[in-house]
Order: sequence, then structure tokens, then C-alpha cells
Amino acid sequence: MRYLILFSGMALAFLLTACSAPKTQESTKNSAGLSESSDPSRYQHERDFAPLKKIDADNIADAVPKIEPIKAAGNKSPYMVFGKVYHVMPDAKGYQEQGKASWYGLKFHGHHTSNGEIYDVSGMTAAHKTLPLPSYVRVTNVANGRTAIVRVNDRGPFHGDRIIDLSYAAATKLGYIAQGVAEVKVEIIDVQQWQQEQLAKQHSLPVKAKTAWLQVGAYTQETTAQSVRQRLLEEFAWPTSVESGVDQFYRVRVGPVAEQDVSAITTQLLAQGFPPPVKVKP
Repeated sequence: MRYLILFSGMALAFLLTACSAPKTQESTKNSAGLSESSDPSRYQHERDFAPLKKIDADNIADAVPKIEPIKAAGNKSPYMVFGKVYHVMPDAKGYQEQGKASWYGLKFHGHHTSNGEIYDVSGMTAAHKTLPLPSYVRVTNVANGRTAIVRVNDRGPFHGDRIIDLSYAAATKLGYIAQGVAEVKVEIIDVQQWQQEQLAKQHSLPVKAKTAWLQVGAYTQETTAQSVRQRLLEEFAWPTSVESGVDQFYRVRVGPVAEQDVSAITTQLLAQGFPPPVKVKP
């Protein structure tokens, strides 16, 4: 086929084997009562392959982390593939791992991922055996230092010792399409922390600017404080945090903001039903 002429016979065989993985197959119950993939022939193509039209690595944007609920689809635990049992992580906080990454392409394009979405080779997505779906991770190619943020929405890879399977676009951004596999470092992204960092960057102020912090409320329950903070993040583009002290109160604060903006911010908070904020020290 014409799209195969870019590779030598041996390199091509290695690459296609590297990219191949049993994605979102139909399942049956085995004797242990676990779901096990059973239909590797449901795809139109027997082997995986890359698109004819290449993607410019410099123009590939990262996935944008956002808070999403962990739904039942794709998160059944335990589950079994090729006779091996896997347990989905109940909480991925602090997860990081180094190992081999592969990628998957047009064989799986247009088919359902494990959580019911449609795989797109141009999307910044990935497959992982045990992370909750969806999750966001930062992947770094150890060989060249390139990084990419991807959204994990599929299960795999189930070949060899690979720890993650990236979309064609993500692997292109990391620069290992030709090799088929690469040594990578995978780190879970704390979405709330990531959003806070992005807001801080967007609202970076000159060193000599006069700044202020506003306290929106103080709560005895951290979950309540985090809920208020999330509402602020959804409705306003201000740096927002939850601070705790020795008195065991969780304080929701907006800041740093420019001193000259305090009056306008207060007006906006009151208009949205928040209590009058109090100016506090950082």
C-alpha cells in the first residue's frame, strides 16, 4: 500500500507491532467472573498505520485539563485482558511512572474508546491500563525533553512492558513516531492546581504593583470551601485559593489582584450572590 513506502520492511513490522493494542473490544465473562476482551477482529484493518498527511509537531496544542466526573464507563475494576487482571486506581493523586510509550493510529480511528468516546488520531489523548477515565497526564520524552499534556480516555497498551499508548498526534509532538516506542515519564496532573497556575500566569502583575487579597468566606469543612472556590473559578477569571490555619477554618481567597480592581471585584461578587469580601493579608 502506498502509505507504507516510507518504512523499510523490518522497521515497518516493528512499528506496526509497537502501535497495535486491543482497544475497547467486545467482552465476555470468564470463569473468574471478570470481563475479558474477546473480539480482536472487529476493526477494519488488521494492523495499525499512520496517516498519509503528517501533522506539524510545532502546531499541536496540548489537551486543556478540566475537572470532569469519573463515570462508570471504562472504569470497571477489576477487569481482565489476555488473562491478566488489572485494577483501576481509585485515586491517581501523586501518580508518576517512567517506562515505554507506544502510539496508535488509523486502525483505531473512528472507533469507540473504553469510556465510550470516539478515537481521533489528531486528538491529544492516550490509553492507560489503570488510571481513572478520564485523567490528564503530562508525558515527557526522556530522550529529547519534549512534553505533552494528554487526556486519558482509553485502556491499554496490553503488549510487553509499555505503560502508556499515545494518540498519533501526541506521539508526533513528542517526536517518536518513526521509532514506534519511546522512554517517557508520565505524571498525573492535579487539575485544580493546574488551573490555578494558569490563572496566576494570566494575571501576573508587575513586581512593584500594589496588590490585595480578598477573603470570600471561612468554612469548617474543606469540601465546602473547595466547592466555593470551584464556583469562583467557573464564574470569574481571578486567582483563587483555599487556605487553612491552626484554627481549623478553611478560607476562600481571591488574589493577588491589583489594588485598583478591588472595588470592581467586590461589586461582581455581590452581584453573583457572594457575601461581601474582606481584605486580608497574604
